[in-house]
Amino acid sequence: MNAQSVGATRYIGERTPRKEDARLLTGRGQYTDDVRLPGMLHVAYARSAVARGTIVSIDTAAARDLPGVHAIYLQRDFAPVPLYMMNFFFGPIESPVTLLADGRVACVGDPVAMVIADSRAIAEDAASLIEIVIDEEPPVVTLADARTGPLVHPGMDSNVAAEMGEPEIDEDLQARIDGAAYKVTRTIRHQRIAQSPMEARACVASPDGAEELTIYISCQSPNLVCRYVSVALGLPQEAIRVIAKDVGGGFGLKNMPWREELAVIVAARLFGRPLKWIEDRFESLTASSHAREQEITLTVGFDHDGRLVAGHCDYNSNNGAWPMGEDCNVAVHMFMWPAHKMPAYGFISRGWYSNTMGLGGYRGPWAIESLMRETLLEAAAREIGIDTIELRRRNLIYAADQPATSTLGIEVTDITPGECLEKLVAHLDVAKFRQEQAAARKQGRYLGLGFATYVEPTASAGTMAPMTGETANIRIDPTGKVIASLTTHSQGHGTATTMAQVIADRLGVAYEDVTVFEGDSAWGGFSPGAAGSRQGVIGGGASWKAAEMLADKVKSLAAHLFNANPEAITIENGTVHVAGAPEMSRSLREIAEVAYAEPHRLPAGLATGLEAQFRYQPPPITFTSAAHACMVEVDAETGFVKILRWISSEDCGTVINPGVVEGQIAGGLAQAIGQVLLEDMPYDARGNPLAATFKDYLMPAISDVPDFEYIHANTPSQTIGGMRGVGEGGAIVGPPTLVNAIQDALAPFGEVEMNLPLTPAKILDVIEGRDISGTSSKYAAERTAPEAPPAPASAAMAEPAAPQSAAATPATPDGDWAVTMKPPMGPAQQMTAHFETAGDALSGYLKSPEGQQGFTGTVEGNRLKFDLHVEKPIKITLKYDLAITGDTLTGKAKMGMMGSAKVSGERI
Repeated sequence: MNAQSVGATRYIGERTPRKEDARLLTGRGQYTDDVRLPGMLHVAYARSAVARGTIVSIDTAAARDLPGVHAIYLQRDFAPVPLYMMNFFFGPIESPVTLLADGRVACVGDPVAMVIADSRAIAEDAASLIEIVIDEEPPVVTLADARTGPLVHPGMDSNVAAEMGEPEIDEDLQARIDGAAYKVTRTIRHQRIAQSPMEARACVASPDGAEELTIYISCQSPNLVCRYVSVALGLPQEAIRVIAKDVGGGFGLKNMPWREELAVIVAARLFGRPLKWIEDRFESLTASSHAREQEITLTVGFDHDGRLVAGHCDYNSNNGAWPMGEDCNVAVHMFMWPAHKMPAYGFISRGWYSNTMGLGGYRGPWAIESLMRETLLEAAAREIGIDTIELRRRNLIYAADQPATSTLGIEVTDITPGECLEKLVAHLDVAKFRQEQAAARKQGRYLGLGFATYVEPTASAGTMAPMTGETANIRIDPTGKVIASLTTHSQGHGTATTMAQVIADRLGVAYEDVTVFEGDSAWGGFSPGAAGSRQGVIGGGASWKAAEMLADKVKSLAAHLFNANPEAITIENGTVHVAGAPEMSRSLREIAEVAYAEPHRLPAGLATGLEAQFRYQPPPITFTSAAHACMVEVDAETGFVKILRWISSEDCGTVINPGVVEGQIAGGLAQAIGQVLLEDMPYDARGNPLAATFKDYLMPAISDVPDFEYIHANTPSQTIGGMRGVGEGGAIVGPPTLVNAIQDALAPFGEVEMNLPLTPAKILDVIEGRDISGTSSKYAAERTAPEAPPAPASAAMAEPAAPQSAAATPATPDGDWAVTMKPPMGPAQQMTAHFETAGDALSGYLKSPEGQQGFTGTVEGNRLKFDLHVEKPIKITLKYDLAITGDTLTGKAKMGMMGSAKVSGERI
């Protein structure tokens, strides 16, 4: 794209002061807790103190008698309200989640009762008086528990929340790996983390009249929340207004309203008064959705020259009891190798239910792919005996290698991971560092240098229901000032600044004369807002184009008024000029006054006023690339890690504001440092969270975060303006960069066990060669673990429901069936199935709105087996294995690497 400004002053690429800062730094921000409404009452929740069990009784008498208490709601009070619980993608939640616990609790922190009172303090006091008696059962806490323990949700087939990939590795793939000159396998155990935004979750719901509803909420997109509430409660979207002015961090936790926020909204409509719920820090740490608890094992084969041959990955994620969407994180595998020359790759990916707090979004949810890949490449370089930079050069994709397609079908056309690495290496004197490192080791000091590269999929649009375009509506008022109503939304992203820079640059006005309004669903169209590093690309593209459209309208009007050609008109610093006639220059205000107040002077066909609107739908994915390097010193006596230097070489295309870009990178890197060294949300064997305050949940302090260095490698993308997203990059590439630096420092002592966080005690395990942390699997035999109490026979793990065997009573399947197929991802598909049998031969067809396709197969008693070959949306063979019992059909359809779909149906 041509990035030349239409005006004399160029704002794109400048470190323009942020418009938001003066207001925020002087305490004039407006957060949800600042909202005060007439008649407003306050909400607090009574929560489960046990992880798993049946609710025997709930005694609310003492709480109801407390002065200032207006109401106490249980799930039975909400049950009559129609409610459709959805995930972020507007698909159904598979777990039996309700607003409040419904007969059973499945994790510590499960909300059981809602108290409505005059103040938060009274509501909390009343909640503490509610007596909840629970028949406690042995909980499922860890991923190991989930595999062998009782069902988290009785009635489900298993504890597998979602699954994709092939359970058994392909024989040819296994042969490729086994035949490689070098085979490297590594495992990472990533701890559970709490998102910990500066502002915890918050919601104020106000019923306005008989049907209208106003919601103030700490969220990532008012427009998405409005749509979500509309669908969840079956309300007209036009009757709902969602307002979110300032938000103190989201990180994926606030993508959508969850149980507590929805309960406040429902209760406000039932009770008929405004209600406010502000999550406190204890709740934020223990009862907000968590993230990142994962186990991953990657095996990769290399040839004699260190080039990739093949790989296989086994990934497991703890979804908790009530995930904000069941997830097996297939994105881990999708983005593992697009930037590398990997010839063959396979995987199995599972998400598991457990009796812990549910899984939520977190900055770069698939980030473990970079941690896994980059630490394995580092290990491979050591085993093969090749320099780590050279190993990456041999396997990374450079510009000359593109276009290219990954083994999982990801097309890349303009990524620059190799080029980012080269810029980084050119900026860093590696040979000099190695000399310093060798000299330091002789003195008993241990320095390390770590590298990592990655690509980040940003600005997703059109591939998932909520991930779509952004709208910019820009107008020039009769005063000559510029007003922009946008669907972007800031949690600290500086969108009011960056979008104003784009508009000022493309329109030819002063930055100070542009005001950006966002944070209100009443303005603009639908948008997911701050999710997936998208706003600079899509919001910026929408603002870019709308500003140019408005500039063209101004030029058309000025050309008509001045009897000049539109090509002769320019707009500079808010003044309209005619080439060769400086005396005809007029302020934008004068032109605007004509546009609004003198319609008779407008050319035919030109609408009155000065405004333009554009909704931008960019390419499905815009990739950002980066390479990072980190230098550390590890204290051999204490195990503490000190970060000496950190360099980021990032290609995020056209940079609107370098300060904002660098702030995004730095924020992500700070979170990366926390994840690698400090943060941990452990549970005990009874399912109790063990980090309920910031004394136990260790967050990085300013002293833990260095001054980062930035190299901007700007390659314009194939979008309007050429921007690329940058929001999640630091949190993705940061962990492997730091881990590799620590491993390099500890090379004289051996390999670091990848069981995050790498606390000083775990680092001393390596340095001293003994079990200091009490967590090392290497020294597990030295510890005697306490025996776990046996689970009661009734709580034994239920096996996945399988179709009935051939020995079961046969049923006649012939005829038509109404069938539902629920894939691991996306909405369920409704079909009509027609079966005809002749002995053990089966024939028929499946019919859906997309068309009809025939099949042949076999009959074994009541079992029907057949294959269906489909071409769209991808080429795949569906392997159906169904069972008929009377007029009911059950079973599954294997979808290759996409996992298995559940199939159910009834005879028509």
